[in-house]
Amino acid sequence: MSNAKPNLTYRQRQALATQKLIVDSARDLFLEQGYGNTTIEAISARAGVAVSTVYAVFGSKRGILRAIREAWHQESRQRDIYQEARQQSDPRRRLELAARATRRQWETGAAMLTIYRGAAAIDQEAAAELKEALRGRRASLDHFIDEMPQALRSGLGPDRAAAIFFALTLPEVYESLVHEAGWSPDQYEAWLAEILLQQLLP
Repeated sequence: MSNAKPNLTYRQRQALATQKLIVDSARDLFLEQGYGNTTIEAISARAGVAVSTVYAVFGSKRGILRAIREAWHQESRQRDIYQEARQQSDPRRRLELAARATRRQWETGAAMLTIYRGAAAIDQEAAAELKEALRGRRASLDHFIDEMPQALRSGLGPDRAAAIFFALTLPEVYESLVHEAGWSPDQYEAWLAEILLQQLLP
């Protein structure tokens, strides 16, 4: 989660360290006892900071939830990998990088998905946030395919290609193959790259 920021002041570094401590503590508690059963007081106790500090930094449990999601984005580097993919002129390399981004997304996202699903089950606003995040992911993947219409195999329109792409990269597919069938993340990435090439390119 932490990238080197040499220009930060000591106070700013302390603030970032406190934020990370709260986020890590909350994530552990959400996984151990569930989102609904975890209080701000428990998070502050686990982090070793005042309750007022938690509220001042994040405002609410939902604020911490959003911070957990952002920390996951930073850890997975999926945004950076997709940006690299978009810069590729070779559609094969573009899809191979998309497979890598998907692998990193779900390889690092197991805890985040568990927490968000649990939160969404009992918190309508958390459920709305999860729905919006999934809608944003779908829009991003649609745009990724829309950028390469000339590369798609004959007879395959962008809408159908995007639907295939979205279905193959769902977290449930990763969970089924890696967590249940025992594949390694490397095997999943290689399989996903191969099937995306087969399904989308000539």
